[in-house]
Amino acid sequence: MQSISQDFLAYAAVFVVIVISLVVACALLILNKILGQRPSEVTVKKGEPYECGVKRVGDARQQFSVRYYLVGIVFLLFDVEVIFMYPWAVVYNKYLSQGAFIMMEMALFVAILLGGYIYLRRRHALDWD
Repeated sequence: MQSISQDFLAYAAVFVVIVISLVVACALLILNKILGQRPSEVTVKKGEPYECGVKRVGDARQQFSVRYYLVGIVFLLFDVEVIFMYPWAVVYNKYLSQGAFIMMEMALFVAILLGGYIYLRRRHALDWD
């Protein structure tokens, strides 16, 4: 019985913070509704998005090529792989004295990346039409 009450007390602070944050958020929304200023006049110009004084041309929902998203995803993948190389470079000198396994490990990693890059180049995934 005592362990249940200790578990409850451990999470009681979290529940109290959640309740307080909900009360404060609701109170602020209600105060804004009561005390907030309403626009004196409603016009079409006020409903338009702000574009730095440039008049809007065309539709905002234009279609992008799928290659745009493909290049973005490929960039993200290779960028994350470079991030994985940083910790390896930090511990390189420490583990090199214990053997060449750290070099073979990174060579395999880079070979897999190079294979993916060559595959993308052959499939023309990085060519922009």
